Amino acid sequence: MNPKTEGSPTISILHIRPLYFFVFMVVLFLAIGALSPAVMVAEPLPGLAVPDGFGVNIHFTGLPRDLKMIADAGFKFIRMDLVWSRIEKAKGKYDFKGSGYDSLTLGCEKLGIRVLYILDYSNELYESDRSVRTGAGRKAFADFAEAAAKRYAGKGILWEVWNEANLEHFWSPQPSVDDYCKLVEAVASRIRNADPSGHVVAGATSQIPLGWFEDCFKNGLLQWIDILSVHPYRSQNPETVIRDYARLRELIKRYAPAGKQIPVISGEWGYSNLNWDKSPLTEQRQAEYLVRMFLINSYQNIPVSIWYDWKNDGTDPNEREHQFGTVGHDLNPKAAYLAAKILSSTLAGYSIEQKLDLGNENDFAFMLTNGNRRAVAFWTLGPKHNVTLPIDPTEVTLVGIYGGKVVVNWKTEHLTLRAEQSPQYLLIKSKDD
Repeated sequence: MNPKTEGSPTISILHIRPLYFFVFMVVLFLAIGALSPAVMVAEPLPGLAVPDGFGVNIHFTGLPRDLKMIADAGFKFIRMDLVWSRIEKAKGKYDFKGSGYDSLTLGCEKLGIRVLYILDYSNELYESDRSVRTGAGRKAFADFAEAAAKRYAGKGILWEVWNEANLEHFWSPQPSVDDYCKLVEAVASRIRNADPSGHVVAGATSQIPLGWFEDCFKNGLLQWIDILSVHPYRSQNPETVIRDYARLRELIKRYAPAGKQIPVISGEWGYSNLNWDKSPLTEQRQAEYLVRMFLINSYQNIPVSIWYDWKNDGTDPNEREHQFGTVGHDLNPKAAYLAAKILSSTLAGYSIEQKLDLGNENDFAFMLTNGNRRAVAFWTLGPKHNVTLPIDPTEVTLVGIYGGKVVVNWKTEHLTLRAEQSPQYLLIKSKDD
């Protein structure tokens, strides 16, 4: 017997009017799709506004107070090794919690810091050298990479395959384009399927070795990856990277699959207080180079720029690796930390609109905009001298690299100021101010 009372309506999809049926199906489809991980898409790379793509390389896990200091300075990214042998100490068993990566990932998420994890290095459970050269090793590394991507899926992580595989120190007994490319090919699709919100990053080369890259591209590297990373270390000033990026992009253009855009990021780059030739580099010059590196990378459409290093890795004054930090080994801020903080806060939300021609190739000046607000960042590679900036008469606030401010008014057609190797920022008064 039908339990429904006589005359009660019986709802059937077949009896719903066609328009209502269409709306019902669309809503149902969207609801199901929202619950399905398959519809997750990659989180976009940041735009070029200060300081959205600025970050630092770290060497810690867990939640030390470093992380809060990093956020306070305005850094939006960290780059950290996700060490295979540290996580998989027994075959097929992964310890992300005990190794401190769970807490680091969560801490970054809470502070609004995005993560670039380097999937590295070898594991003696599978390989005898600091490399991956066997089929069994590649499969095990791909299993590890997939496990990591699944665990941290949905966080927009940049998954970088190895670090500086073009150096014997990181890929022994000697670097191999073929073996490196085989590793990237083995892991790329598994990472992408496990974490559709993330990006597959490869390259991560010491400097910008065009020969190495061309061999990798011939092997198909650009087919498998989303982003190419480089480490543009150099003994020269940061501005010299401009021509290197141009050459690299020409090479990418020659080998990239049709219609595929491959962004380039600066995954690691810094200047130690102990130069390549062991001569000292002052904290002042290090701070200047940090600011200029970030701004030049922005000018060159590099969406992510990672400064190496967050803090000095030790206290030996004769060890270069102990002198790269923005803070000391004891977390005492160096000049570079303050310079980064002032850059990030003073020009927050501003993007470079154009390079201003000051008539001297050693002079750099960029017009930046943030809505209807304008600013100028400027410096010179040579001795201090006056430069004339093409700005109509108004009021500006001149901000130094460490935050000192001077208000300037003028009536002449253009503004003349003293340019130094230390960058300065002009905040131009708008009509709304």
